[in-house]
Amino acid sequence: MPDALMPLARPLAGLARLALAGLVAGLAALGAARAEPVPLPVPAGPVILSVTGEIAVANAGAAAEFDLEMLRALPVRTIRTTTIWTEGELELTGVPLQALLARLGVAGGRLTATAINDYAIEIPVSDAVPGGPIVAYLENGQPMARRKRGPLWVVYPFDSDPAYRSEVIYSRSIWQLDRLHVGR
Repeated sequence: MPDALMPLARPLAGLARLALAGLVAGLAALGAARAEPVPLPVPAGPVILSVTGEIAVANAGAAAEFDLEMLRALPVRTIRTTTIWTEGELELTGVPLQALLARLGVAGGRLTATAINDYAIEIPVSDAVPGGPIVAYLENGQPMARRKRGPLWVVYPFDSDPAYRSEVIYSRSIWQLDRLHVGR
């Protein structure tokens, strides 16, 4: 830089830092505004899943209630896998557990998953990863009846990773799911 311009360099550098700080603050404020949770609609049909506890979005007091159509409106994933409870390969379709928890603003902790018959199991929120478990509502393209593990079944893609083929993971694959509680 020519010596004649040196006296201008320091004030311009300070101005550039100030402008950058303002830009960062503005983007942070914009990001915070966008972080506001999107309201959850009220179910139009029969409630098949209630989520309580440490959630950021609710539609029934402090709970989030879902009917089948609300679950279908969330991201969808289909897995093909065998299970220790069924014959042959199944095609299971549902909402990724990760997407469901993200929709509710769940940040961490543990889920207590409870079935219609009050059987309950704990699932760490850390299980909700891309390519991980889904909350299935279709089995081989058909809604699951209560007599056949429905209406909802937490299913891990057992055939995709040997880590999913363990007694611990099998125990988390709860069917006839109707309640989730998010806790620490």
